[in-house]
Amino acid sequence: METTITLKIIVGLIALLLVIRLLGKKELSQITPFDFVYLLVLGGLLEESVYDDLVSVWDVLYAIALWAILIFIIEMIVRKFEKIRPVLKGEPSIIVTDGELDVKELKKNKLESEQLRTMLRQQGIFSLKEVKYAILEPSGQLSIMKSESPVTAEMLSIETKDTSLSYLLIDEGKIERKTLESIGKDEEWLRAQLYEEGYKDLSKIYYAEWSNMYGFVVRGVER
Repeated sequence: METTITLKIIVGLIALLLVIRLLGKKELSQITPFDFVYLLVLGGLLEESVYDDLVSVWDVLYAIALWAILIFIIEMIVRKFEKIRPVLKGEPSIIVTDGELDVKELKKNKLESEQLRTMLRQQGIFSLKEVKYAILEPSGQLSIMKSESPVTAEMLSIETKDTSLSYLLIDEGKIERKTLESIGKDEEWLRAQLYEEGYKDLSKIYYAEWSNMYGFVVRGVER
């Protein structure tokens, strides 16, 4: 019994190494959802077979070999036929173009405004105003090109406002009342401020944030 389990574990380890080699030299962040499924299914095969007496070492070898061959064939097809690649591996999606939020791409990728803000904060960006381009990679990572740095206050020898957090006040046309309360503002203030900015119908605004530093940043307005 112990010998069989030992053999299965050794075979499984070798198989995992081979499959990882088939996937190529990728960092974890570069692995696509499709690559992740490869490894997940292989892990499931090994887990089920190690302690199952009815599954022999040869059965494990056959299952792993078949799975590895299928992976290899799919990888070759993807490399040879570029049109198939987006279907199996996915393709980058441009979420922000020249500072403008692409609402269609955001919805297409099932990405919420607050999720986008979280991904931006993880890269040290606390306002959408700082983003010129944002690309959602097939791996789920967000690649950012920041807006060009303007002339700094130090260059002009003037006082600057302290940097501050931004707050999402309108998300998909809905007013975030709890956020307003947390910063000591109300809906009347929000409507008045946005009216001055030229926005009369708040339900047509997909995304609106506010900070002491930048004021209002409004994106994805329906025309």
